[in-house]
Amino acid sequence: MPQPRTPRTGVSIAIFRGDRVLLVRRAKGPFRGLWSLPGGHQRAGETMAQAAARELAEETGLAADRLRFIEIHEPMRRGADGAIASHYVLGVHAGTDTGGEARAGDDAAAVRWAGLDELGGIELTPLAADIIRRAHRSITAK
Repeated sequence: MPQPRTPRTGVSIAIFRGDRVLLVRRAKGPFRGLWSLPGGHQRAGETMAQAAARELAEETGLAADRLRFIEIHEPMRRGADGAIASHYVLGVHAGTDTGGEARAGDDAAAVRWAGLDELGGIELTPLAADIIRRAHRSITAK
C-alpha cells in the first residue's frame, strides 16, 4: 500500500437536535457500513467552516445554525506492513439543526438521529462517540 505524501484535510460535523445527534452510515472508504458524523474532504480555496456546511448539505440535505469549530481530530490508518496508509487532519465542527428532514446523499448510505445515551449500542467509527460527547458539551455550554 503506497504511503501518502502528506495528510489530507477535511471536516466532521456534529449537528444536534437537543440531545440527539445526526449520524450517517458511510457508503465508501475503509469504514464503509459504520455510522459516523457527516463530513468529508476540504476543497482548495474553501475554509473548514465552508467545507463543513457544504458536506452537511451534500450528505444530509440539512443546514446548521450556530456552527462552530470544536477540535482537530487526526485519524490515521496503517497497512499490514505498518506504513501509514492514510492520514487525515479533520476540523470537527458542531451546530444545531435548523429543521427539515435529513436524507442520505453523496457519500452517505443512510442517516439517523441518535440519542447520546444510544451511542454505545451503535457501530460507530473509532472515537466518534467521544468526539460527539465533547461537541455536545461545547454546544450546550453556557
